[in-house]
Order: sequence, then C-alpha cells, then structure tokens
Amino acid sequence: MRVAYGGDADVTEADLAGGWLALARSWLQQAIDARLPEPNAIVLGTVDGEGRPATRTVLCKEMRDDGIVFYTNHTSEKGGHLAGRPVASATFPWIGIQRQVTVRGPVTRVSEQETAAYWATRPRGSQLGAWASEQSRPIASRAELERQLAEVTRRFEGGEVPVPPHWGGYLIAAETVEFWQGRNNRLHNRLRITPRDGAVVRLQP
Repeated sequence: MRVAYGGDADVTEADLAGGWLALARSWLQQAIDARLPEPNAIVLGTVDGEGRPATRTVLCKEMRDDGIVFYTNHTSEKGGHLAGRPVASATFPWIGIQRQVTVRGPVTRVSEQETAAYWATRPRGSQLGAWASEQSRPIASRAELERQLAEVTRRFEGGEVPVPPHWGGYLIAAETVEFWQGRNNRLHNRLRITPRDGAVVRLQP
C-alpha cells in the first residue's frame, strides 16, 4: 500500500517561531475541519516496571503551553505504569491530513480542582461508567460489566455522580514536541522543538 503525500505548503522552522502551541492548535483545527474521526485522540505510550512499552488510544482534553492533559482511572494499567515511571509519549495521528504531532515528557497528576471541573462536563453515562469499570482488570463476561453499571446507576440515582477517588487527570509536560508532515518520496518534514529554550531542530525523515 502506497500513499503519495504532499500538495500543501511545507512546514518550516519559521512556523515555530512563536512556540509549539500555536502550530499544534492550528493543525488540530485542520483535523477538525477535515472531519477526521476523534481529532483529539492520542496514541499514549507508557513503560512498565520492567521497561516494556505499552500503547493505547485515549482522548486529549486540553492542549496548553506546558503540555497536554488526559483523564483516566489511576488504577488502570497506564495509571500503574505512570505511578512507577512518570514519563510518556503521546502522538496525534492525523494521517488524513498528512500530519502528526508527538509530545514527550514527564507526567504529573493535575489538581483535584482541575479534575472536578472537567468531571462536571462529562455526560452522566460516562461518569457512571468510570465508577462501574475496574479498568484493565479481567472480568468474566459483558453481562457482569453491565451488572456493575446497573449497580452504580442505582447507587447514584436521584443525585449527582461524584468524582471517583481513583480517577483524575494527567499532564504530559511538553519537554519535546515533534511535528511531522508527509511529503512525496518519503522525504517528510520533521521539526522538533524544545519548548524550554525554543530550540528547533530539523530531523531527517
């Protein structure tokens, strides 16, 4: 399978003169305008205690100057990885517009206030699901999972659903950010910026 890339203007070092965030947000908006599915999805890479990597897709809920934020169960597999080795890599795979952005750096939990503010915006069904699922744990059947959901639905019936104590947000600090743009003949554009000092390096594809 071969896809010919190119056809739009080359990204250049000048596009990063104002830092990484403006360009990343511009590309995200292009992905939204192109109606790519789940444009805020990221492929999140973590490392377990034995140095083995693991990846999965989660949703980025905030893109800000110091990094990107996602939310999950702290007791999940990725939560366990981040507790032991608090570093991560996250890639926005906007293949439909021939672009990717990868953010790498140390990971910290966001404040309880930030988590609560985001939690309040979630649909009630998603809130209940966060209580019902012991994320990453084995379960006997789909029916058992649905039973757990029915149980928590009854538990919180008629009232607000609070933030679970085992759930919250993580910030991946933008230690390095790489911008990838597909070009013909596989001579892709790759620009890596270190936000701390604004240094930009062009990488060979």
